[in-house]
Amino acid sequence: MAVSRPKLVLISGAILVGLAIVCGGGSAVFCPPAQAQAASSKPQSRHRKPGKTTRRRRSSPRLRRMHQAFVASTTLKPMARQLLQDRTPAAYAGVEAYARRHASSDAGALAWLVVGYAHTLDSDFAKAIDPLNRAKPHAGDLGDYVNYYLANAYFQTGRAAESLASLNDFQKNYPDSLLLRDARVLYANALLADNQARQAASLLEKNREPTRADVELALGKAYERLGEADKAITTLRNLYYTMPLSGEADQAKIELQKLPAAPPGISERRTRADLLLKGRRYSDAANEYRDLVGEVSADEKPIVQLALGVALHRSGQDREAKRVLESMDNPPGGINAERLFNLAEIARDGDDEDTFFKLAGQLRQMAPTSPWLEQALLLGGNIYLLKRDYDHAIDYYRELAERFPNSGRAAYAHWKVAWLSLRQGRKAEAEKAFEDQIALYPSSAEVPAALYWRARLAEEDGEAAKARAFYQKISDRFRNYYYGDLARRRLAKLEVAGEAEHYALLDRIPPIGEDAHVVADPAPSDNLRVQKAELLENGALVDFAIQELEAAADEDKGNWITDETAKLYQDAGRYDMALRTLKRAAPNYFAVDFSSLPRSYWEFLFPRPYWEDLRRFSSANALDPYLVASLIRQESEFNPNAVSRKNAVGLMQLLPKVGRGMAHQVKLRHFASSQLFTPAVNLQLGTRYFRMLVDKFGSFEYALAAYNAGSDRVQDWLNQGPYRDPQEFVESIPFTETREYVQAILRNAQVYRQLYGAP
Repeated sequence: MAVSRPKLVLISGAILVGLAIVCGGGSAVFCPPAQAQAASSKPQSRHRKPGKTTRRRRSSPRLRRMHQAFVASTTLKPMARQLLQDRTPAAYAGVEAYARRHASSDAGALAWLVVGYAHTLDSDFAKAIDPLNRAKPHAGDLGDYVNYYLANAYFQTGRAAESLASLNDFQKNYPDSLLLRDARVLYANALLADNQARQAASLLEKNREPTRADVELALGKAYERLGEADKAITTLRNLYYTMPLSGEADQAKIELQKLPAAPPGISERRTRADLLLKGRRYSDAANEYRDLVGEVSADEKPIVQLALGVALHRSGQDREAKRVLESMDNPPGGINAERLFNLAEIARDGDDEDTFFKLAGQLRQMAPTSPWLEQALLLGGNIYLLKRDYDHAIDYYRELAERFPNSGRAAYAHWKVAWLSLRQGRKAEAEKAFEDQIALYPSSAEVPAALYWRARLAEEDGEAAKARAFYQKISDRFRNYYYGDLARRRLAKLEVAGEAEHYALLDRIPPIGEDAHVVADPAPSDNLRVQKAELLENGALVDFAIQELEAAADEDKGNWITDETAKLYQDAGRYDMALRTLKRAAPNYFAVDFSSLPRSYWEFLFPRPYWEDLRRFSSANALDPYLVASLIRQESEFNPNAVSRKNAVGLMQLLPKVGRGMAHQVKLRHFASSQLFTPAVNLQLGTRYFRMLVDKFGSFEYALAAYNAGSDRVQDWLNQGPYRDPQEFVESIPFTETREYVQAILRNAQVYRQLYGAP
């Protein structure tokens, strides 16, 4: 389970970043040294290039103490993980017993910190106080975490004076703490709760940059307490209207209702509505725009009407959206183009194809260079594609590619023209279009497919040398792609004498970047933050440990952060986060050979959790375990608690009704849908379901498509054949999500086999 900091009652939401409190009188004694201020404002860089010199420090008593605590607390990790995940009475009792057994050691202090933090996650702040106080004597370098959460527990239980006392020397004692900014905000709120509004306002006013919603809310409340209504209104109104996506915005509205505020201006309200729309809070944005339509000037009205229509459409209120958009009277050109496109989308969503194409025609006439026409042409092509009217689909895709050759959609549209030409039996046109795809869009995602199918057609034409050259290009440049493996299979069967021929067209494909090869540096064992991260990991405080590692990477300048972060996530059972870490760090991993990346990178990218159960249930259903692992990687990224928008559950993302059906087949008694979160049960039922689809369709390609899109659709697509082979079927799948899903799983299974050998 992800470990996160609780929100504060008075200043919930994001904690202030870069807050530097200026020394002053009273009890505000947060006076950071100049160097600490500079460090706190330094931007973090999460990924480093290899080859940089790593600075090493000498060992110190602090390092030795943390290392000793790490060794001593190793056995705490599984208990702490269980507690932070479940927070059951038994889990609390286990960690508390450990803490008492190690009462006079740093390991015991870590255990008490875990107990206190678990109570914080439960919002049981009163119970957090005692364990956190018990942790203080032996907290060592974890003292900043102990003191911060103790002060927060005091604050949340109304003991502001004790919260202030806990934080009073925080800056002095922990000048390098990553919690320093959080502690400053908490300190200011404790001052406010202790009726020291003037001091709280002074501290917050001097530290408003960069702007944060929690600080603005606290400052507005402080001015309200001081009777400075104008300042309170200005501050709270700025929060409400310019930071509407923050949790604090709603609280600001409540505070504003207590104050004698003048009605807000139209500009402020427009700003709030626009930000809500941009933040995809469509229903809220529609409410704001609805109120504005009758109040804005004649020049602004078309803009607000359009925004209202868009917000209504995006929130699923298409009937009202259509009424609003159709009521607009002769709007300016750009606004009218967007209006027509949204009306066309509404028509498409309502299966009113005649109206869609009528509106697309109007767009073509009045806005021939508009990006809204570009989007309409793509939608039109997709409509005809699903209707199986391939010639009209080709017309729309071709028009898009020709009108907008430099747009982000041009390469895809050109590819659809090429592919549908092949499916229509126009082989010569397809051959030229495949080569044009490579020449015009050499960096596009469609190039591997264009290379492969041009090679297939060359084979059919008896041009074995050309086929070999194209297959070899795929194998070399797109090593672990779906088409990379297929190309190598075709190459193995080709019989071509003599040296390979050179085709200038293939030179247009750019090579892999020089930074694709990675040699990971070792983590600096003598870095205080690295040691602190390891100690926090033993307490299952994974997110805190990650933050310490990122700060250490800023200090050390090595490129070890990716490996260490992924390792920490994987050790905590968060395989999805480890996988995402590597995807961000090595986005081109499918194009490179295994030797280009450290072995650990590949194992994080292609993990094997729950392997014994996965292999057992795969074998029981005559399935390749690596194919099942690849399916899970695509479905849930090995997160057993994953739940989709359609309520598919667990590792293999089974719908509850599917789970019940499979449970009946395997005679699993007393089945409940909640068991789908249990990896072994999910694997047992998921592999059974996948086997059923394989038996039904006779091919893994078809079964995978059915797993994603449903059996009825796959049967319908199969009826549109004939296809040369399952690979042609896969490329012909009209749903991009399903097509890429099938290709990704088959590709990943091959990577698993190369990486680990026989299962």
